[in-house]
Amino acid sequence: MTKKVGTMADMGEDLGKIYQTVIDRNPGEPEFHQAVHEVVSTLTPVFERHPHYADQRVLERICEPERQIIFRVPWMNDKNEIEINRAFRVEFNSALGPYKGGLRFHPSVYLGIIKFLGFEQIFKNALTGMPIGGGKGGSDFDPKGRSDAEVMRFCQSFMTELYRHMGEYTDVPAGDIGVGGREIGYLFGQYKRITNRYESGVLTGKGLGWGGSLVRTEATGYGTVFFAREMLTKIGQSFDGARVSVSGSGNVAIYAVQKAQELGAKVVAMSDSGGYIVDEAGIDLDLVREIKEVRRGRISEYVDARSSAHYSTEGSLWDVPVTVALPSATQNELHAQHAATLAKNGCVVVAEGANMPCTPEATTILTEAKVAFGPGKAANAGGVATSALEMQQNAARDNWTFEQTERRLEEIMVDIHEACATTAEDYGDPGNYVLGANIAGFIDVADAMIAHGVI
Repeated sequence: MTKKVGTMADMGEDLGKIYQTVIDRNPGEPEFHQAVHEVVSTLTPVFERHPHYADQRVLERICEPERQIIFRVPWMNDKNEIEINRAFRVEFNSALGPYKGGLRFHPSVYLGIIKFLGFEQIFKNALTGMPIGGGKGGSDFDPKGRSDAEVMRFCQSFMTELYRHMGEYTDVPAGDIGVGGREIGYLFGQYKRITNRYESGVLTGKGLGWGGSLVRTEATGYGTVFFAREMLTKIGQSFDGARVSVSGSGNVAIYAVQKAQELGAKVVAMSDSGGYIVDEAGIDLDLVREIKEVRRGRISEYVDARSSAHYSTEGSLWDVPVTVALPSATQNELHAQHAATLAKNGCVVVAEGANMPCTPEATTILTEAKVAFGPGKAANAGGVATSALEMQQNAARDNWTFEQTERRLEEIMVDIHEACATTAEDYGDPGNYVLGANIAGFIDVADAMIAHGVI
């Protein structure tokens, strides 16, 4: 993140002091500051209506993680050289259930990133209506270019420390960037080896043959599109015939494209870290998947097989005129000028498939332009919702069909949209999904915390 987060002018004095305390207590963590600011700046009407939240100092407690774990991960590479990484698990809030949130393996990972993700996870998990708290973890280890044996040794060393903090009723990690089925397998195997217990519910994102759930791979992308569909319905439109752009070309983006196409949309643009493609004939998703999932190549290779497409490293994916934009790559990828361009070109819905991909300035511009904006804590909650469904299946020693699981995911995303929309209307700002999501999630967590006493 390069831009400074917003000021405290849009908060009351007391909320502004809480936010300033967060900054003072957590220096050098701008992503975490941004996530807290985005929530705190919407809570004034809640505290005016329900002053007991201030009396109980619930917000201050929510902003302070229950536990922060930092540990080293020593491991041996294929050259028999010792390497050392730093790892984290932030167990943020367990008011609604065991800590739940992914593990991210990426060089950019540091404590501030994990705290930003964990803070978001509190409210996202609350919105699902499932009994799960918020947490997040990861390491600055980069699995790219590493052999399977190296990844296995790293994961085993990582789990040798983390296992003591985990459990199906304590903390249930999942995957995130850099942590897929391979990594989850190695992590679960080491947990089982150390504990001598087959606790399927201690990790989610597992393989289908050993406790995983159908639809988990598709869940975040599908869920984002289900949420966006409800947003379109609210303004009298639909995906049928709509032009759509989706940033990224990883798991979330691929399945967002798939579901949008199933609903009749024409997806015209995708991207990766190198650039973006535009295909006015509509994205050939099979080709994208072959490039990304089989060849492990770059999105630029797409144009070699599609004469209707072009690739660019100039400008931005968000310059392409669309009706619906689904930022699904990484945090702070959609900036103010991108938001202004989308609005000018007639975009009516932006739904976040990634965690906090829109900068605060972009969010403000979209809102002022009357573009319906679905924040990630609501729009991309399908992934963690399906993780909770995986936990349900594990607890019952059951396996659900694809159709049954997708139907339940769709119901959850519809309910999340309804909660956000209804709460925004109740608090006098219809259509403000940011306010609706933050307040709905906050109230659920705050009420549980007060019921549990001062802990």
